[in-house]
Amino acid sequence: MYIFAIYMKNIFNSCTAFNWDAGNSTKNWIKHQVSITECEQTFFNEPIIVYEDKGHSENENRYFLLGKTNKNRLLLIVFTIRNHFIRVISARDMSKKEREIYESEE
Repeated sequence: MYIFAIYMKNIFNSCTAFNWDAGNSTKNWIKHQVSITECEQTFFNEPIIVYEDKGHSENENRYFLLGKTNKNRLLLIVFTIRNHFIRVISARDMSKKEREIYESEE
């Protein structure tokens, strides 16, 4: 896990911005009332926990992120990295099990 954390830190440091298009900028709000701002905040607040999403990584690497917003809303973010941009695929509130995992790291 420690090696993966260093790997992800290096990837995040190489990212220059978030990539939002018309499709992914509104779908998380419509489905789960998660705003773009909240999605982005989770990448900058600690702690964050990142796992590879090997089950959905056929064409590109995908990741799960467990993190919190500035108002301490606990979110699960699914994202990928494309050309030094973080592209959020989906976002929702953490499940009970995900909260337990996240809170064990705080």
